[in-house]
Amino acid sequence: MSEADVQTAVQEKYGAIAKSVGTTGCCGPSSCGCGDPITADLYSDAETEGLPAEVVAASLGCGNPTALLALEPGQTVLDLGSGGGIDVLLSAKRVGPTGKVYGLDMTDEMLALARENQRKAGATNVEFLQGTIEHIPLPNNSVDVIISNCVINLSTDKDAVFREAVRVLKPGGRFAVSDVVVRGAVPADVRRSLELWVGCIAGALEETEYLSKLRAAGFIDVELEPWRIYHIEDTRAFLTESGLDVDRLAPEVDGRFASAFIRARKANACCETSCCQS
Repeated sequence: MSEADVQTAVQEKYGAIAKSVGTTGCCGPSSCGCGDPITADLYSDAETEGLPAEVVAASLGCGNPTALLALEPGQTVLDLGSGGGIDVLLSAKRVGPTGKVYGLDMTDEMLALARENQRKAGATNVEFLQGTIEHIPLPNNSVDVIISNCVINLSTDKDAVFREAVRVLKPGGRFAVSDVVVRGAVPADVRRSLELWVGCIAGALEETEYLSKLRAAGFIDVELEPWRIYHIEDTRAFLTESGLDVDRLAPEVDGRFASAFIRARKANACCETSCCQS
C-alpha cells in the first residue's frame, strides 16, 4: 500500500461517514465508526450535554483525549484529525473565550460537518483548518497542547507527525492523545489489509515503538497507558469487514490490540537539563 492509497481510502471512508450523519440514524460504517468496540462509551452524558447531536454521532475516536490533562483558560489547543469536532468543542469550553482551539482535518466533508457543528454550538474560539497531520499549517511554537483521537494510527509517516507536533508546540507544551496500539506481533495479512488500515488497526504502532518514535522526535516525559484491550469477540467485530479469514485470525490477534492514552512533553528552551524536569 502506498501513502497515496491509504490517504485516498481514509478520505473516502471518513467523507462517507460525514455525509451519512443525520441521515442514517447512526454514524456510518463500523471499524472506527458507529457502535464498534473501539468507539463505544467514550464520553459521559455530562460531557456531551449541550453539544449538537451531529457532533456526538460523528465521534469516531478510541478514547477521550480532553480528559488526559488539565486545560487552562487562555491556552491554544490543536486537535490532529478533528473529524466532526467533538474534542475541539469540548476543549473550547475549557480554554474559554481567551483561548483558541484549532481542528485540523484533510477531508472536505468532515470539515464541512465540523464547521456546521461549530455554528450550532456557538463556539467563537474555534477554527477548523484543512491539511494533513504530517504537514501542520501552523507556525513554530504556536500551541500549548496537542490532542488527537485515534488518528495518528491512520498516518503512513508517523515520524513526520511527531516531528511536526514538536515543531508547533511551545517549549514545555503538552502532547496528549488517544490511539490504538499493538501489543506483540500480529499476522502479516492483517498489516496488509487496506480496510483494516482505515479501520484504525493495520497502521497501529507497537507500544514500545510508539514511545521510541516520540522520544526520537524530541519529546520528553513520554508515557503510554493501555486502557481498553480488545479480546476475541472484539477482534471478530473489527475483522469482519476486512475480507480476511475471521475464524483463523481472531484468536491470533486476541489481546494484541488496545486503545491507549499517550502523554508527552516538549522540552523547555533549556533542553533536557534539570530545569526541564521541574
